[in-house]
Amino acid sequence: MAKAIHSMIRVIDEKRSVDFYRRAFGLDIAERLDFETFTLVYLSNAESPFELELTINKGRTEPYALGEGYGHLAFSVADLDAEHRRLTEAGLNPNKIVEFERDGMLLARFFFIADPDGYKIEVLQRHGRYR
Repeated sequence: MAKAIHSMIRVIDEKRSVDFYRRAFGLDIAERLDFETFTLVYLSNAESPFELELTINKGRTEPYALGEGYGHLAFSVADLDAEHRRLTEAGLNPNKIVEFERDGMLLARFFFIADPDGYKIEVLQRHGRYR
């Protein structure tokens, strides 16, 4: 059976991106691999073995076009309201909290936030399938 291990995004500024993911989601550098033309930075935390791989192409200064195919990354949290407050106080500008219902039942509570390169990240209250 296949096991998901990481997702990769391309970023412009390694330090800025690592700082954002550390402050926003508690992700720390699990490994950093430097090559001649690019650097790979694997980020993770104790909550999950899944990693976020940042790829930094050396010499790149123009922002990446995220295109119309990219959707979002998602993180679940135990206390959505507290996370929203914390991220707001940290100056990371999360969007408003949304409650999404289906057939009159709460399906999800969430908000979105964007990283320094514009990648959208959904932050969900742990509930139902979003554990």
